[in-house]
Amino acid sequence: MKKIFVIILMLSIAGCSENNSDGILAKEKMQAVMWDIIGADFFTEQFIKKDTLKNARIENMQLQNKIFALHKVSRADYYKSYDYYIAHTDLMRVILDSMTAKAERGRTKMMEEQHGSKQAK
Repeated sequence: MKKIFVIILMLSIAGCSENNSDGILAKEKMQAVMWDIIGADFFTEQFIKKDTLKNARIENMQLQNKIFALHKVSRADYYKSYDYYIAHTDLMRVILDSMTAKAERGRTKMMEEQHGSKQAK
């Protein structure tokens, strides 16, 4: 969780420049891919690193490759877009705000489900 906060904080602090969308992933697509990449990083940190039989770095790269295939995005396109959005904080802020809202909705839903199941008992 701390890692996600640090990533979001670093992205929020990044610099700003002119808009050039040549070959850059659309905000919605970038958000979807980034959401999954952050999830893979979290999974690697919380579970894979604890498994002494697995190499966390290799496992994380394999997860990322699956994510890129799922979204039909190349690694190069993702990182080119990532660099672009880092340089355009106003656009990155929109992506991060949407991701934060998505996470909050998920957290609220989970809390409601837990709270509802406790009341049902």
